[in-house]
Amino acid sequence: MDAIHTEPFDVSYSDGPPILIGASSDAAMERAMCTAQAAGCRIAERMELGSARERIERQIAAVAIWLELDCDGGAPMDETLDCVSRGVAEGRFAAVVSSTRELIDPIAARITEVAVELVIDANEADRAAALAVATACVGIGERLSDIASDQNAERLRQLSEEVSRIATTLARLSAGPGGGARRTEPLPKLDAPEVSGETVQAVIRARRLRTRYFPEHLFADPAWDMLLDLLQAEIAQLRVPVSSLCIAAAVPATTALRWLKSMVQEGLFVRRADPHDGRRVFVELAPETSRALRSYFAEVGSPAVV
Repeated sequence: MDAIHTEPFDVSYSDGPPILIGASSDAAMERAMCTAQAAGCRIAERMELGSARERIERQIAAVAIWLELDCDGGAPMDETLDCVSRGVAEGRFAAVVSSTRELIDPIAARITEVAVELVIDANEADRAAALAVATACVGIGERLSDIASDQNAERLRQLSEEVSRIATTLARLSAGPGGGARRTEPLPKLDAPEVSGETVQAVIRARRLRTRYFPEHLFADPAWDMLLDLLQAEIAQLRVPVSSLCIAAAVPATTALRWLKSMVQEGLFVRRADPHDGRRVFVELAPETSRALRSYFAEVGSPAVV
């Protein structure tokens, strides 16, 4: 690709905290700059992936990093993602990683810090919303609130509330009738009722059939879809990478990743590194989540649950 200028440059449209932009191509750089400029942010520096890690490691606190990835950058991309994840975990800066669906797995394998915002094939509203959420801690969020629509903010609030509700419900189901507080140690999966893979598959198929007759957005329920997919995989003794789980969620990948992040934070899902591929992670049900789902299916019985 053509070289990307890395020397700092001043921009007159904002006096806000600086944004450092790293990109995998000139086209990716252009798109990232458009998002930052539309948000009224000051672009302090543009970086190509080959030099981004070294530059980010020298960066002082109270700055945001935006990585725009439209192709696999190999080792330099992996090193930069590791650096960004560490920097956010240490509180040095906020960060957004914007990418295509094809790069979900290598990105998810490297970005272990939940505070990093991930956007996949996103529109401008979702990109601005991610920047607003990520940079709220450094005082840029309020400036971006008009660009990140109220609908996006409301969606994030609803996500948090819904995941909390699901966690509470599953904890209650796991305890069983008359159960008390949630156990601190996971119960062995063998203690849970048996559920056939055919039963779970029938439920998943019934849910997908609804879109033949009604608009798909009417039934968006990514948390439940991901729970069902992971239960089916657990029964079949299959491993589910992040990219596959995003597909199972039946919502845009950016939304699916936000749900996944919340479900991991709540302890409902567990991330497992692929021992054979350092650029991939698997997702599985936490033991208590598995037990709760199996108990749910056992209590519901034969009626179809969609």
